[in-house]
Amino acid sequence: MLKRPAAEQTALEMVTLDQLVPADHLLRKIDRSIDFSFIHGLTAPLYCADNGRPPLDPTLMFKALFIGYLFGVRSERQLVREIEVNVAYRWFLRLKLTDKVFDASTLSQNRRRRYQDETIAQAIFDRIVEQAILAGLVDGTVLYTDSTHLKANANKGKYDLAMVAKSRADYWGELDRAIETERALHGQKPLKQKERKPPVKQTKVSRADPEAGYMVREGKPKGFFYLDHRTVDGRCGIITDTFATPANMHDSIVYLGRLDRQVERFGFVVAAAGLDAGYATPGIAKGLEDRNIRGVIGYRNPSPPRPGKMRKSAFVHEPDRDGYRCPQGQLLTYASTDRGGYRHYRSDPAICRDCPLLASCTSNAKAERTITRHVWQDQRERVDANRLTAWGKAIYRRRKETVERSFADAKQLFGHRYARFRGRTRVACQCLIAAAAQNMKKIAISLWPKPKPVLA
Repeated sequence: MLKRPAAEQTALEMVTLDQLVPADHLLRKIDRSIDFSFIHGLTAPLYCADNGRPPLDPTLMFKALFIGYLFGVRSERQLVREIEVNVAYRWFLRLKLTDKVFDASTLSQNRRRRYQDETIAQAIFDRIVEQAILAGLVDGTVLYTDSTHLKANANKGKYDLAMVAKSRADYWGELDRAIETERALHGQKPLKQKERKPPVKQTKVSRADPEAGYMVREGKPKGFFYLDHRTVDGRCGIITDTFATPANMHDSIVYLGRLDRQVERFGFVVAAAGLDAGYATPGIAKGLEDRNIRGVIGYRNPSPPRPGKMRKSAFVHEPDRDGYRCPQGQLLTYASTDRGGYRHYRSDPAICRDCPLLASCTSNAKAERTITRHVWQDQRERVDANRLTAWGKAIYRRRKETVERSFADAKQLFGHRYARFRGRTRVACQCLIAAAAQNMKKIAISLWPKPKPVLA
């Protein structure tokens, strides 16, 4: 006999919140593995100790933000609605079933007014990394670094044109000293003292978010984006650093500074670094060698010559003669070192005028061919050689399992395709909190007891 179901919504039941949360729920795993007590001490200086209304508890606030990233809830208003009805979220936040959930504006205004820079977000991220280190999930021996783009909260069709200085490389001072040494070695006068300034070029500047960068990269979408420069440890894929920049900043600009920060902050003894071809520069190679780190960097195909012209690779470098040997046997000798750090090797026009390969070699009016070589090219070639060894190939293959996998998870599961806020500082906080949440999930799953196999 078919019966009508009775209305059970108002029935009184004796139940605890703990009973309603599955034993293997992700938030249970995180609650067991991660200690959040440090958040109160970090944020205490931002609150008045003896005056004013009771604030939203900072530990509760950040745990709520973590829930948003862990479960892909992009809107803070939607996050509050989810907390109201999801018993697992209430259990994690230590809210009873009858407790009133804070208002969405309370969450957003606290984030915007009280936490105006990335200091607290960076500190929270660092403390989570330290917990991973204590758990034995990070050793800092091999670090993998790459960047990914986040679409800025800005219309790519609404912009102004402005003259903007490009980013400053962090090794310029060392390069100037190397150029001075190189010129002195060849008996040349030092270059005139001149303040090194980044080049200025006309750039699109967003009207909605002027701090976003207009990205034009091969194989990438065009528009206003931010870059998340992320480093992942090779042991278990824990993120050890994340840093947001406008998308028109080259990957190599911030790399060495962020590497030094990790070594100083966490005491890593880095033996090797795995990087893609975007980091294949003489400055990065020199920086890694100076730090006794073996770099494994992807291959960058050199720019092709003009049609019918001879490649630079046709000339053989002869270090003992400090020159380049052309295919016809002429030695191109050292001429000068420019302010960019490149040595110039020039041919003898008297010999070149009668050369049968002149038309394919150079179109210079003086019939002179110039070959350039960076003062740190030797370091670049030694680092490039690491990629060809069996050890280097194994290191490079692991990139896709560490930093590339980390970005894939971030985009697919943690809402990392889009910048939720405007301004570099707020996007940097988004990257730090998202990376901290991603680390929490990996730590919790790694430390959760594995089920024992059932014996037949």
